[in-house]
Amino acid sequence: MTSAADVTIETILFEFSDWVPNNPDLPVLIYRNAIPAEGEMAPKFEDRFQANGWQGIWRDGVFDYQHYHTGAHEVLGIAGGRARLLIGGPGGAELSVHAGDCLILPAGTGHRRIDASRDFLVVGAYPPGQDADIQTGPANQAQLDTIASLPLPKTDPVEGADGTLLRAWSRR
Repeated sequence: MTSAADVTIETILFEFSDWVPNNPDLPVLIYRNAIPAEGEMAPKFEDRFQANGWQGIWRDGVFDYQHYHTGAHEVLGIAGGRARLLIGGPGGAELSVHAGDCLILPAGTGHRRIDASRDFLVVGAYPPGQDADIQTGPANQAQLDTIASLPLPKTDPVEGADGTLLRAWSRR
């Protein structure tokens, strides 16, 4: 059983990368072993995200092409298998993730799947009132303004009202 002591949280702040805007103010959060990797994981992530007020919950994978969202922050719970993801645009960081891990991507953050196991499964969600558009080209000024002004989530999708996200994400 994974305990809170087994969870480690990494933060990475990404600058503009080629055509991907990323988010210069808000870091990506990577929760290692966020949920114990045992049994069927998808319902555990769905229940956790829903309990913490995140919506638009879905199950799928990660696209194999670089993309970002201007209208939503996004949480990705790794509910099965393993993958290598490129986070932060073409010049970003390659991350290995496995079942039980969770990533929180601020709006504008580029992401794509490099490769994955056959059983790779992601549960995703968004803060209330936010909808993820899929952008595959450079952001115009209006899109950059949307990313910069998008409301911060009121809760951490993994840890709730007192979670790491609320301490790590603040606008200067």
